[in-house]
Amino acid sequence: MLTGIEEVDWASLGHAYGPADDVPALLRGLASADPAERETALDGMYGAVHHQGDVYDSTLACIPFLIELVADPSVQDRGGIVELLTSIGGIELDDDEELDEFDPDDEEFIPAANYAMAAAAIAAGADVFLGLVGDPDPEVRLAAPCALASLHPEPAHVLTLLRERLTVERDTEVRLALVSSVGRIALRHASLRAETVEWLDWLARAAQDPGLRLASLAQLARCAPSEIPDDIVPWVTELLEEIRTLSLPKERGRGDAGRDGDGAGGAGGGCAGADGGWPGVPTLAGQVREILEEHVAGRPAPWTEELLRTLHAALDDRVDDRIALILAQLRSPDRWQRSDAIWLCGGLIRVWRGRYEEIVRLVGAQLHDPEPRLREAATSFLERLFELGGPAADSLVIRLAGDPGLHGSSRDGSCGLVGRSGRDGALLALARAGDTRAVPLLARALEEPDVRRELLYAMDGLGPAAAGLAPLLRRRLAEVELDEGLFDRAAPLLYALAAVRGGQAVPEVLRVLRGAPEHRRDWVREAALRTLAAFGPAARKAVPELRGLLTADSAAVSSAAARALWAAEGDRGDVLPALERWLRPGSSAPEWCCAALALGAIGPAAAGAAAALRPGLASRDLWVRVRSASALWRVSGRADQALPVLLAAWEENRHARVDIAECLAEMGPAASEAQLTILTELTRRGRHNAREGGSGSHDIHQDEKLLTLCRAALARMERGAF
Repeated sequence: MLTGIEEVDWASLGHAYGPADDVPALLRGLASADPAERETALDGMYGAVHHQGDVYDSTLACIPFLIELVADPSVQDRGGIVELLTSIGGIELDDDEELDEFDPDDEEFIPAANYAMAAAAIAAGADVFLGLVGDPDPEVRLAAPCALASLHPEPAHVLTLLRERLTVERDTEVRLALVSSVGRIALRHASLRAETVEWLDWLARAAQDPGLRLASLAQLARCAPSEIPDDIVPWVTELLEEIRTLSLPKERGRGDAGRDGDGAGGAGGGCAGADGGWPGVPTLAGQVREILEEHVAGRPAPWTEELLRTLHAALDDRVDDRIALILAQLRSPDRWQRSDAIWLCGGLIRVWRGRYEEIVRLVGAQLHDPEPRLREAATSFLERLFELGGPAADSLVIRLAGDPGLHGSSRDGSCGLVGRSGRDGALLALARAGDTRAVPLLARALEEPDVRRELLYAMDGLGPAAAGLAPLLRRRLAEVELDEGLFDRAAPLLYALAAVRGGQAVPEVLRVLRGAPEHRRDWVREAALRTLAAFGPAARKAVPELRGLLTADSAAVSSAAARALWAAEGDRGDVLPALERWLRPGSSAPEWCCAALALGAIGPAAAGAAAALRPGLASRDLWVRVRSASALWRVSGRADQALPVLLAAWEENRHARVDIAECLAEMGPAASEAQLTILTELTRRGRHNAREGGSGSHDIHQDEKLLTLCRAALARMERGAF
């Protein structure tokens, strides 16, 4: 075994962490009789040799040895090695998005040729996977179909083999992997798609196993989305109920349920990977396995989750169908179906606009379920909804009222802004929804040693009802130590005080402003100055400090001081010059933007600065143009100069649209030329900031804010009055 491994000059090859002279030990570890050693070796392969999907010269050198290990039936855990090979050789070189990620100027650049050579090398030895579809080890049989569909050079032969294997395979998850891989072949090879779609349609209707019918239906929708039947929702709902009913005896008979006759496994033969892990520490692969086992514990049919994800991805912009399907799941007596629905809805609502009131209400109802994982899923979902969380407010209040405490007991020995628990999440969701019933609960939270910082940032949506929180916030700010951790501890409190207009806290804010340490000093000062600006005339006692900071070297600090000074006592001749000094040739984009924002906040009283703002309209930097145009409108009312710049930026960068829409709403009839742009945005089904493979906690809120501003702008235009 591993013949010739010593003949490779591994030290001359490299991986993510330098010379690859440790790779022979990893390869031998994959063949070890010790399960822990095998796991550590696999973790090392993903962590160094195939780090984050990269293919190094050492990765290429490993391929013949990995294929040899897969072919040897005496090697245990070969399923993991098959998945590793599938990942190494599976990059789609005709995918422009993936190729665009290769930057030859990057110091850690991996030549695209490496990926092509890896795919070719594994394809040349891919016949080894043909014999694995009937391997005695179910983990091997689970991994083999994806490898064949992804890497074998004869897809027609593989398609026939997989379909034939389905007639004799008895392991549920392996059968699902076979169907998934058939769908993968159809997507990769257009010449085989028509016959595959026809076969999937037949299987979705004729198979006795409802799980197999659901898997076939999901792949059918994936391969031929234009042919998704109109009755997809009742069809899937009936299949889920049939699966639930058939699983009941098994669920009652044992505490967990994974693959037939085995422990918990994957959900359809996906190509998994891991990153990190070295001898002497817990492996990431082991941690992932434990998480997956915990996730499926007690579930009679855990694989339905992945099938439904595939189906939802295929349904894509058929939002009404997806909502109807999720509603049916949320009404299911099976709590695991309800849990799956919550996670699926998270992906839906993050990307697509729609009517989600009933979904939100039903998710809120899950807060009362005895299963903690279901409550956790519901809370996590509701945290990100902000104003859309209103229909769940009553459930959130009941959940919070039923808990004796509000916070976890973790402490950091400081002012305590680290607490986090499921109950904190419920309170955060309630506050972000703007429900004033959160105020007394927030008051209780502020009496606790630890406060989750997001709760402090959520106070800006509660309006005047939150004013009573100011004394508690003031006291906490007074307790913050003026050390190098000041910004992290004080910034959330300063933000909250600004939100509740807690002007009585001027002495405490000044203490922070004056005592800011060298570390992040400008950040601390800017945060404190923003709070003083929110206090308005109540911050007059801070005027000497504000005047002293007008000449600060930092544009952010200087501009924030100017804004606070104007809010406290108006202009005495020094505010506008202090801002205009940042609107000169040679100023950086951030400097210019800080000053423009401050001038826009001052408004018409800063009309004298209009001439200084105009050069920013022609800047190469988009944000300088947007900030300059918005400020120019606010100080001078010159919509004829500002509007063309704003509309051009609207098309150029979708992430600027919220700021632009806010300005358009202020313009009213003066922005009538933007009416078509606004109507187009309001009729768009997808969220303006939806992005592939990731999301931010405020993405939904920002898109809903955009819609609100667009409606306001349109209404003012239609009324024809300011």
